[in-house]
Amino acid sequence: MDPQLVDPTPLPPDPPPAASSTTKTGAPLSLSNSLAPVGLYNRASSDPLDPRALFDLFDDCMASHRWTEVKCLFGTWVRTLDKNGKPNSPDVNLFNHYLRANLILGAYATDLLDLVAQMDEFRVQHNTASFNLVLKAMCQANETVAADKLLQRMLQTGNDALPDDESYDLVIGMLFSPDQNQILKSSNVLSMKVFMNCVRACVRKGRLHTLVTIIERCRMKVTAGRTYNSELLRASWAVLDRSLRKKKAPNPESYIAKIYALASLGNLQRASSTLNEFELAYGDSGQEAEELFCPFTSLHPLVMACSKKGFETLDNVYFQLENLNRAENPYKSVAALNCIILGCANVWDLDRAYQTFESIGSNFGLSPDIHSYNGLMYAFGKLKKTHEASKVFEHLMSLGLKANAKSYSLLIYAHLINRDVKFALVSD
Repeated sequence: MDPQLVDPTPLPPDPPPAASSTTKTGAPLSLSNSLAPVGLYNRASSDPLDPRALFDLFDDCMASHRWTEVKCLFGTWVRTLDKNGKPNSPDVNLFNHYLRANLILGAYATDLLDLVAQMDEFRVQHNTASFNLVLKAMCQANETVAADKLLQRMLQTGNDALPDDESYDLVIGMLFSPDQNQILKSSNVLSMKVFMNCVRACVRKGRLHTLVTIIERCRMKVTAGRTYNSELLRASWAVLDRSLRKKKAPNPESYIAKIYALASLGNLQRASSTLNEFELAYGDSGQEAEELFCPFTSLHPLVMACSKKGFETLDNVYFQLENLNRAENPYKSVAALNCIILGCANVWDLDRAYQTFESIGSNFGLSPDIHSYNGLMYAFGKLKKTHEASKVFEHLMSLGLKANAKSYSLLIYAHLINRDVKFALVSD
């Protein structure tokens, strides 16, 4: 699910000029050029303009690039009264023209944010176009972090202020400009919600090359995997697969992220199918494979999903594996069965854990690996069956299997949970 933002994220304060890390163009607005507070009005002129007439006048000025005139006209108009003696009140379109004039005349992003804040004084609801003008100023100054925060604010505001394609194009443009490439090469990424929408914008506009770059430069396990969003997951994986052109498999982290996301979504069938693809790609990686397919670490999200509803989901996953084993192109996976063993241990079901362990050889024709034995040791130890856990350890050693650090820690755990400190120290 998407991260929930309870309170709006505050925008960064205007930094002192000496501390600024970016080079700003243009001159800041002086106090004399800012809008006067509501309530300070001059008498109506002899020929006051209504909003429609002012809008038409702005069009003429902008057509001939008379931006200073737009700025001055707006400043004067909001300080005067209309023909009925009431204060002139701009709508959002007039105000956006004023923002655009300030932007083109070199206003900083912080200045434009101040003007956006003044829209509230005139009871004008800012919209997407208002914020996009601020984003353009941030883009000119490469203020990537500030732009990210502004996008979050737009998402929280919602309604007429939601980001559009232009919003995301501006942010993507900043991220992949020469000055910002280093940001994505490091561990820094956009906020999750903003990143998701950037990906959607790329897919919608067919900017697949840009999307491929995003996915390749950002860690998969902190993007699509943690959003629990099936739409984003499918889009990201399809583009990643297309970018690799079948010449090589996605990296292990990408597979783990996909399994993590599918398991979190409750789609255990697709998670198991992805595990199958993962094993085909990296199952013969030797020592590295031991870590990649460990139910205690990399595959732990799948273990948790398998045991979410106790024996109900555990049995369903096991029966699915049995059916796949009998299929025309059988799928057999010790890694998947190990997840069930550990899942059974998590819900204190020693019988099911032991039966699943035995089925690895009897039903699937496979051999248990070190993770299988570790899972069984954990199941015994959790129920204080220290003697049985020790026997499992002795058995695996007698078979010539190499115990790993987890094996020893589980053996110690089995003694400690039974308050047998002496034997725990001997085991260590």
